[in-house]
Amino acid sequence: MTRRALITGVTGQDGSYLAELLLKKGYEVHGVIRRASAFNTQRVDHLYVDPHRPDARFFLHYGELADGTRLAHLLSKIQPDEVYNLAAQSHVRVSFDEPEYTGDTTGLGSIRLLEAIRMARVDPRFYQASSSEMFGASPPPQNEETPFYPRSPYGAAKVYSFWVTKNYREAYGMFAVNGILFNHESPRRGETFVTRKITRAVARIKAGLERTVYLGNLDAVRDWGYAAEYVEGMWRMLQVEEPDDYVLATNTATSVREFLEMSFSHAGLDWRDHVDFDERYLRPSEVDALIGDYSKAKDRLGWEPTILPQNLAGIMVDNDIAGLRANGLHIDTVELASWRASS
Repeated sequence: MTRRALITGVTGQDGSYLAELLLKKGYEVHGVIRRASAFNTQRVDHLYVDPHRPDARFFLHYGELADGTRLAHLLSKIQPDEVYNLAAQSHVRVSFDEPEYTGDTTGLGSIRLLEAIRMARVDPRFYQASSSEMFGASPPPQNEETPFYPRSPYGAAKVYSFWVTKNYREAYGMFAVNGILFNHESPRRGETFVTRKITRAVARIKAGLERTVYLGNLDAVRDWGYAAEYVEGMWRMLQVEEPDDYVLATNTATSVREFLEMSFSHAGLDWRDHVDFDERYLRPSEVDALIGDYSKAKDRLGWEPTILPQNLAGIMVDNDIAGLRANGLHIDTVELASWRASS
């Protein structure tokens, strides 16, 4: 029988890649989207077909994590085999400006969904999108045994969601897992996140549309992987016999400064000519270094990353340059190819 999955946050980076993966695996996929006056489905538009078609397997439903009653109704109606909770206010810097909203969606939203599952009397396998930001000030490398020490409202909200997921697993026997994902990026990353902000700026500077990009802390060290690979790890967590919690990462340390150098040099530019500091992008409390140990996922799930930061920067820069070309802007491909061949 066709397996059925429900994804909150389906229009985000991870949600779109996960929907693609599950459809390729033969699933019927249902995504939850928030009602708005403007469409915000660009990342999944290529998956959508008329639901009246007999071969339709991708469906969108209005709902949000602030409305537990609606969630229970959708669960009862859809009867999913798997639920992936990817929805959240996920920008760490923004969480300092909107701490209450972040706590309500990123934290309380998870328990609303878990309770909706329980009250709707459905029995899906449940995936909770946890985050390396939960580790915060704990020294690297971090794994499943590392103490949490969040340094932002976002990180604190994710810690709450982690523990309620574990509690519902132990209290009610739910198959509920936490995927503790370290930073994972892609061409679908939102334009306000630092990696995409950098690669988008590279493309626009190369095209002569901009001269400068403004950034905050260049010394922060992160473990950056490729989102399209990480959703495979999410899926694998729900395919094993017993529920557990897993870190997904690359175990590779890269500073923002190093990601800048990778991205600008990929296009034949020197980042030092184009980057200025803006204190508005500093966090009130910073996380110095997040580097993940994914040994458990490798041993038990057979999951291992193949795209490392250098490759990732190139993928993202090339995509942003291609996007400008698609809009009719000229960027010299001969110059780019020649520079890369000589470097």
